[in-house]
Amino acid sequence: MHALKRFFARDHVHHEGVRPFQVWGLRLFYLLMLVFVVPEAWGVLLRHQGPWDPLHAVAFCVWATYPALAVFGLFRPLRWLPLMLFVLGYKILWLAFVAWPLWRAGTLAGSAAAPMVPAFAPLLPLALVVPWGYVVRKYVGLPRRRAGLAGAG
Repeated sequence: MHALKRFFARDHVHHEGVRPFQVWGLRLFYLLMLVFVVPEAWGVLLRHQGPWDPLHAVAFCVWATYPALAVFGLFRPLRWLPLMLFVLGYKILWLAFVAWPLWRAGTLAGSAAAPMVPAFAPLLPLALVVPWGYVVRKYVGLPRRRAGLAGAG
């Protein structure tokens, strides 16, 4: 029971106050990207013949690059957290600007976007393992003033 408690408690010694379940959850998502996205995206790039539509080329190049970088996230999950923020960002935007309007209009099923929807299913679990307090402290928060410099100036 004690080990289970530690798994959900903040770890200030090893993970800058991030809970171990979040660190391992991030590692799981990095691994899933490597296993599922890398082969698909690189396969499309390597098998493609003829000239590319520039927008499709950009999309597949991005889809080939960011999950390949996930290998680093397996070893340093917090350092590579911006990669997960990128994934969350583009998936939220796609759902908001592509899937949601189609769904509201009743035309998502059978559309060209429909086969992509399952790739966005893990969005909520991913958002749950992102250590949002850490994100705010590390990437959004203002630098802390040092006590010795408070009166200087």
